[in-house]
Parts: sequence; structure tokens; C-alpha cells
Amino acid sequence: MNMMTQFNHNQQGITSLDISELVQSELRAVNLSIERLAKRGVIQLPPMVKVENKQSLSPNKYTSVYVFSGEQGKLDSITVVAQLCPEFTAALVKRWYDLENQNAVQLPQTFAEALQLAADQARQLELAAPKISHYDTVVEKSHLLTATQVAAKLRMSAVALNKILDEFRVYNKAHKRSRVFNTWFEDQGLGELKQTSTGHSQPMFTTKGEAWVIEKLTSEGVVA
Repeated sequence: MNMMTQFNHNQQGITSLDISELVQSELRAVNLSIERLAKRGVIQLPPMVKVENKQSLSPNKYTSVYVFSGEQGKLDSITVVAQLCPEFTAALVKRWYDLENQNAVQLPQTFAEALQLAADQARQLELAAPKISHYDTVVEKSHLLTATQVAAKLRMSAVALNKILDEFRVYNKAHKRSRVFNTWFEDQGLGELKQTSTGHSQPMFTTKGEAWVIEKLTSEGVVA
């Protein structure tokens, strides 16, 4: 039997059926060996599942097998093979190597493959663009505060607060239909203009801006 036989019963791990084919032993004998080693504490007893045994002559081709997976499963399966038939240990190690590398990223080997990879990545970015835009304009507002939130901490209404901030030239009076911060306010990191989920612009205060408003109104005697 070829020492480098490839097994396909379980692409995520090694089954006791794989091992029985490798060492040319009956599945029942392999399962018993696994159970004995587990009972002695040499290995951990792996989970058992049903798989299709294409070599079975029975009408019911499904049989119960143990499945070794993960780092622990790799070590335990190698221990089992070493107990059953040491000369096949290298073949099992090779099988684990193939499993662990079958999902590795394949770099483009030709210029055409590189172009296709670039096109695929560009398409993924294009599809993700609406989500990114939504995050930038709406979701990212989580660290910002509305005038209503700032006013609540001062125990006043947003209308009253905005009138006071108009006097302190926080807002640009050139914009009649909506409130927009003056450049100096934004340049100092006190506020940002964000877009709401409905597409409207909304001035939002940073935590630094909130502190500035509270300190300003307190120092001017507007609030105690």
C-alpha cells in the first residue's frame, strides 16, 4: 500500500476509518484500540460520528467512526497509529500536513491571476462601500453628543442652549435653514457635522466640546 495514500472521509480531520485503511486493519480493531488507549488515559476519546464506508459490502454503508480534529486530535491519532503500526506514522503526519495547508491562501502565479485577484478585491470593496459610508456618517456618532444631550446636563432645553451658543458664535449664522458650526469650533475639535440616517446634517458635540460649553456657560454666569 502506498505510504502517502490520501484519505477523503473527513476533510477537517482524521477518522478511525482513515486509520484502518492506512494500517490495513479492520475498523472494529482500530476503534477498540482507540477506546483502550483512551481508557488508559494515553489519549482523549474523540467524538464518534457516522460516515459512509464505500468499501463496505453491507447494504447499510454507514458506519460509526471516531473523528480526530485539532491539535489534540493530531497528536492522539499519531499515537494510535504508532501503537498499531509504527511504520505508517510518517504517512499520517503527511496527511495532517496536507489538511492543515489545504486552506492556505494561494498567491497568484501569473500576471493574469494577479489581475483577477485585484479585480475581485476591488469588487469586494465596492460592495462594502455602502456599509463603510453608513458607519462613517451614522454609526461613528456614538462618541458624539447632540445639543439636546448637552442641554440636559445643564438642565435646560436644546432651544435655550442653541440661542446662547448663537451669541457665542458657535454656529455659523450664514446658514439659515440648518445649524452649522463655525470653522473655529470644529478646528478646535469641539464639534463635528454628521449626517443622520435620513440624510440631514446635524451638528454634534465632542466630549471636549461638551466640556467647553459647560465651562463657558458657567464662567459667563449663565448656569450656576
